[in-house]
Amino acid sequence: MKSTTVLFTDVSSQTWIEETLINAETHPDFSGEPGWFIQKQQLHGGLSEGVDLITVNNGELTLSILPTRGMGIWKGDFQGTPLGWQSPVKTPVNPAYINLSERGGLGWLSGFNELICRCGLISNGPPGKDPAGNPLESELTLHGRIANTPAHQVSVTLDPADEGWIRISGQVSEGMLFGSQLLLESTLETQLGSNTFRIRDRVSNPGADSVESELLYHINVGSPFLEEGSQFSMPFAEMAPRDPRAEEGVNEFETFLGPTEGYAEQAYYFDPAADENGFTPALLTNKAGRKGFLVNFRKANLPCFTLWKNTQPVGSGYVSGLEPGVNFPNFRAAEREKGRLKSLAPGESYETEFEVSILNNSDLVDAMRQKITKLTEQAPSVIHATPHPRFS
Repeated sequence: MKSTTVLFTDVSSQTWIEETLINAETHPDFSGEPGWFIQKQQLHGGLSEGVDLITVNNGELTLSILPTRGMGIWKGDFQGTPLGWQSPVKTPVNPAYINLSERGGLGWLSGFNELICRCGLISNGPPGKDPAGNPLESELTLHGRIANTPAHQVSVTLDPADEGWIRISGQVSEGMLFGSQLLLESTLETQLGSNTFRIRDRVSNPGADSVESELLYHINVGSPFLEEGSQFSMPFAEMAPRDPRAEEGVNEFETFLGPTEGYAEQAYYFDPAADENGFTPALLTNKAGRKGFLVNFRKANLPCFTLWKNTQPVGSGYVSGLEPGVNFPNFRAAEREKGRLKSLAPGESYETEFEVSILNNSDLVDAMRQKITKLTEQAPSVIHATPHPRFS
């Protein structure tokens, strides 16, 4: 059987589908796996007015994709286990209602509630004025613009090879006249009946001038994976706390508090260690070790990793971030000085790849922990007790 592609949105050809359902009835030859579907709809009301939502269900795993918000993933579910977190921002926010420059460049927080959102593409990290580069792009806002930029082309592909793959692809442009031009081409894929999904991105420079680029994946995890006593594990060569606040908890960076009144966020920067296939596993497990949220990322193109701990009360946003990136989320000028910015000549590009797996029993969790332990033993880790100039 040949693959089938359905075009949901294409601005250049004025093609768009606001509502549709693809399932075993509309495509009976795709697979015998029961229960799978892909639903495209547009949200209405409040700050969600006009937001496109694509729900993908592979029969076991459900994901809610937001083309209007840079192809981010709002939330998910695997066999009844929720994926995501309880943000104070309760529904997807149309970027039209967000002013990234407000509150000193912190307007990005007004729409932040996703399981996965991208930070970039021109910049990520804190807001401020970057003295170098194009003066039209010197006033930087928190985590950049890509998460608040709608996709201009979106499609779904049903590929029957190897028992059925579903692929959601989108293109998002970030640029301006007299400024940088960048294009994100993203594909999310999952196999029918799987506990895993994979994201492959390509960032290219379609413009006539060289540009700088940054990219980080803000992968945000809450209950039931995050609770008092939850554990983080990942093989790494070197780690350092981001700042003096993170330094306070450096000896307990692997363990999490429950919801804590007055808690201030902590972040830790890692130089990951990879397995024989070039991938680094980053695992968050609940206290009992029966549930695990696994991010497996390719170190060659995502060489930096940030662990974000934000165990404030649930109503304020109890969450942890597992964040592979091209760079660390420091201010762009600092990352330029460290040589971690991507420099793209006209026509050049770079690619990233990672996958997320939901481990829903202790056997799967223990097997992954054993793998991480072996990788750690092969490359003993250096833990800096204080912030280190290599990282921050």
